[in-house]
Amino acid sequence: MIKQFTFNHFEVNTYVIVDEATRQCAIVDPASEASYEDSQLVEYVASSSLQVTHILLTHAHVDHIAGLRQCCEHYGLPVTMHPEGRHLLKQAEVYGSLMGFAVDNMSDLEVLEINDNDLLRVGETEVECRYVPGHCPGSICFVLPQEKAVLTGDALFHFSIGRTDLPGGDYPTLIEKLKERVLTLPEDYRVLPGHGIASQIGKEKKYNSFLV
Repeated sequence: MIKQFTFNHFEVNTYVIVDEATRQCAIVDPASEASYEDSQLVEYVASSSLQVTHILLTHAHVDHIAGLRQCCEHYGLPVTMHPEGRHLLKQAEVYGSLMGFAVDNMSDLEVLEINDNDLLRVGETEVECRYVPGHCPGSICFVLPQEKAVLTGDALFHFSIGRTDLPGGDYPTLIEKLKERVLTLPEDYRVLPGHGIASQIGKEKKYNSFLV
């Protein structure tokens, strides 16, 4: 099961991957900005009798990590992310001040590095890591075969793609990697993006004007 929350003034989708057999879970992109948003996430985990085993990042742009420190400290876990995004943790305070987020430098957080094709397990649920740069360095899409879903962060949205005009962005790379690493998934897979509504691989292949 995948539970969705939408947090902060950038309306980031935070996901909780729940393995119902073991009650273990992973929190993806902890973006809670206000204390009441932190409470929503914590209360959901507690009331559902879940054990958080992973804190995953699709990428480390400040809107996606607004609640990262609180989450890591509350659950006593490292952040699991691609190494090429680590520099963004150091820049969180600067970017946050420009975008209205009260966050600090997060370079002191413990990091567990993942890379392309790594396979994680949340209980009995498999999570495949696919490196899809282009929106920013360190961008990972998480594929969940048992859920027939892919969490795309800001790489792929409903009939759109992530912006590539920020530092480290590259439009040709993003298009190439989406076609190679995401659109090759079965057409019935759900696309769960970092912002906005869900889609489906088949629909994106047919109607996404950036990718057709």
